Amino acid sequence: MFELVAPNVSFHQSFLEAHREWGGTHQDGAGLFPNDDVSTPDGFAAWVQRLADAEHAPEKDGIVPCTYRWITEDQRYVGAIAFRHFLTPALLNSGGHIGYGVRPSDRGRGAASWALRELTAQLAAQPGPERVLLTCDDANEASAKTIERCGGVLEDVRTGTDGREFRRYWIEVPAALS
Repeated sequence: MFELVAPNVSFHQSFLEAHREWGGTHQDGAGLFPNDDVSTPDGFAAWVQRLADAEHAPEKDGIVPCTYRWITEDQRYVGAIAFRHFLTPALLNSGGHIGYGVRPSDRGRGAASWALRELTAQLAAQPGPERVLLTCDDANEASAKTIERCGGVLEDVRTGTDGREFRRYWIEVPAALS
């Protein structure tokens, strides 16, 4: 059974396995920057702390406060989902509120849909946006289907600065549970 948890150093080895599956590069929704050292225990701990601090950090250089959660199953890192607390003009155009990624060996199991529904339900229980923006590459049919399964309504398809097309979806945040 999947669970959303705050980033935690106890997942270091499992995260490294997933990182290798991703090719040791960027992982959608993980908040991983090129200079982050996730291979050493100290570097991983510093990165996990940066993710925790991001939730209350002031906007700086286009980076907004962001809540990171990891999708786990037992003690296994499955993926990540991130919620940006508000949108800058750049995020409104092409980044969105929510980003997510699932390690390649776990794709097709419903982890992304589950995490997106779970996060949206959590957002409904607190003050925040009435709807959230998600984007995905136009060619990423799996991500588009995930977003649509979770109530995403396509607003438009745009061309990024890199020439690639991407889709922009809005999801209404459910009414707060009583």
